[in-house]
Amino acid sequence: MALPLSEFSVCAILFLVLVQTQKASSVMLVRNHNGHNNHFQRRPWIQANRTSCALFMGTWVRDETYPLYQSSACPIIDPEFNCQMYGRPDSDYLKYRWKPANCELPRFNGLDFLMKMRGKTVMFVGDSLGRNQWESLICMIWAAVPPRSPTQIIRGDPLSTFKFLDYGVAVSFYRAPYLVDIDTVQGKRVLRLDDISKNGNVWRAADVLSFDTGHWWTHKGSLQGWDYMEAGGSLYQDMDRLGALERGMRTWARWVDTNVDADRTRVFFQAISPTHYNPSEWNAGAETKSCYGETMPLSTTTYPGVYPDQMNVVQAVLRDMNTPTFLLDITMLSAMRKDAHPSIYSGDLSPEQRANPDHSADCSHWCLPGLPDTWNQLFYTGLFF
Repeated sequence: MALPLSEFSVCAILFLVLVQTQKASSVMLVRNHNGHNNHFQRRPWIQANRTSCALFMGTWVRDETYPLYQSSACPIIDPEFNCQMYGRPDSDYLKYRWKPANCELPRFNGLDFLMKMRGKTVMFVGDSLGRNQWESLICMIWAAVPPRSPTQIIRGDPLSTFKFLDYGVAVSFYRAPYLVDIDTVQGKRVLRLDDISKNGNVWRAADVLSFDTGHWWTHKGSLQGWDYMEAGGSLYQDMDRLGALERGMRTWARWVDTNVDADRTRVFFQAISPTHYNPSEWNAGAETKSCYGETMPLSTTTYPGVYPDQMNVVQAVLRDMNTPTFLLDITMLSAMRKDAHPSIYSGDLSPEQRANPDHSADCSHWCLPGLPDTWNQLFYTGLFF
């Protein structure tokens, strides 16, 4: 239901001064720093050749050379993704490689990535699935750099950055689960479906932008991230969630078309990452309510369960854009990986929560090492091949 703007004071909304204070911590991870003075230089982007491979259609095959890194050797993995550290007893889920139906993916090469990206910035923008992918990419690169190569991490909210100093490469994550702006007005969180200027100002300097959104638009109750939506100058207590997602995404698309120079900046959009909270989608008659205990991928050519409605919105918006945007279409291949979630093996869960998988298992995010490494292998392919 639309509310009159006077309910919140027009003056407060129009003239509210937003001061964003970022409490950031910086840690230098030095492997015998050689003292180089590194400057980030923006250079014209060299467009990659477009592969003819159907990257997102294929099967999962076992590969004993996987994983590409060990969780214990990567300095960036959050407890919620660090399944091995938090007691996951099996490891077969680490041993699968994505094989497209009509080609082989190039194997990720961290040094090659750094050399080709020298002096550039990669920024992931979105929700915790984007953070999942951001941490994965850092781990994959970290595994390849020489032991004495210095790095630096600057942690903040909404922006965190990991720098590979010898190469002038920065890999950042900007937390914006709706992409569009969300402001606090008189103690209420207002999701501004038509405004992205505050968030967008931070993205302008990046050479590669990878966006994701979707999951937070469906949250209700205590998980809902806003109190009111604003659209067309009116405030709403709620509206059709897919309609709101489309309006927000079209605001994002206009920002990209207006502000991104495709000769200098590459744009990616990560498709909707599926969840696995309903085992009956892949196991008729299942009585459990989570992915707990799953250890093998699915072998299927059809989507298990209901294909996410948000993907129809994503595809429609991307079709109407003028700026070339690479859809990292990971939805189907990820839907096959019911085995790859943290489940109860997350540092965010208490012992009591771990004892009750049906209510506490995380079947939304993904273990690291794990599935997001494949997303980044596809991201690497889309960038350079």
